[in-house]
This record gives sequence, C-alpha cells and structure tokens, in this order.
Amino acid sequence: MELENLSKDDLIKIINMYAKNWLAHDGCWFLAAEKRHGLEEAIQIDKEGWKNFTVVEAKRIMKMFNIPEGSGLDALEKALSLRLYATINIQEIDRVSPTKLIFKMKTCRVQVARERKNLPHFPCKEVGLVEYTGFAKTIDSRIQTKVIACPPDELERDFHCGWEFLIPE
Repeated sequence: MELENLSKDDLIKIINMYAKNWLAHDGCWFLAAEKRHGLEEAIQIDKEGWKNFTVVEAKRIMKMFNIPEGSGLDALEKALSLRLYATINIQEIDRVSPTKLIFKMKTCRVQVARERKNLPHFPCKEVGLVEYTGFAKTIDSRIQTKVIACPPDELERDFHCGWEFLIPE
C-alpha cells in the first residue's frame, strides 16, 4: 500500500490509527517501566523521554508547516493543533489576550482509559510540565508555561489538564 494512493478518508483513518498506536505503545512502555522500576522511577524515565521527544515533535511541525522559530503564541497555537495528540484527544485553545494562551485537554485518551478500568488518574503533571514547557520553548524561547491543573490534582473541572502559555510584555 502506498500512502499516495489512499483516499482522503483512508488517509484520515490511517493517521488516527497511527496516533492511537503511538499512544498505545507509549502506555505499554510506561507500564513495563513501572512494573520493573516502580511508579516514581518510571515517571522520571518518562520525563527524560518527553524532554527529548517534545522538542523533536515541535521542530518537525515547524519544518513541515513553515513555522518560524520565535513566532510567538500564534505559532504555538497552530503547532499545538498539529501535534499527534490533537488527532485523538479533544483539545481547546483560548487566546485570552495577545500575550496569553490557555490550552485545555478536554478529553485525554490515557485518562479516559484509566477511568474505564476504574484506575486512578495517571499523575502526569511532572511529565506534562517537561513536555509542554519544552514544546512551547522550542516554538519560541520567550514563552513561559504554567500548569492550571493536571493529575494528580483533583478532577473537579471540565478538562483533564490545562496549561497557560505567556509571553511577558
């Protein structure tokens, strides 16, 4: 099968399948690391992986979609919508001001799967700080990242995780 010969509908299906497969692999890898080393060590290893991957992902998006480095929150907004996550999770982006962007993961496949299995939410805040900070700083080194809420924070909200991105005036 050659991708060039697929219909638009089939290309969309395959992109969604690839994204789900990538996330399933990430989950399988994490569970194996947790089983062998315990939760805390698995999270530390995960943070190291995300520290590298998030930069690679951002740079590839920037290259593929001609997003220049240092192009601010407009570029970050576009890049966030092009991440692999965006095809399988429900995200919301709100430009509150020219210097502030709010990003919320309304539905996260990882957390939904854990809910379905009656497992506690995965405590992803530490990993998320590394991931989102690295992604944003790759787009524009001026961007500062703050967590709004993310597990293990209590889930008394309408989103799984939320992030604030700022460019100081």
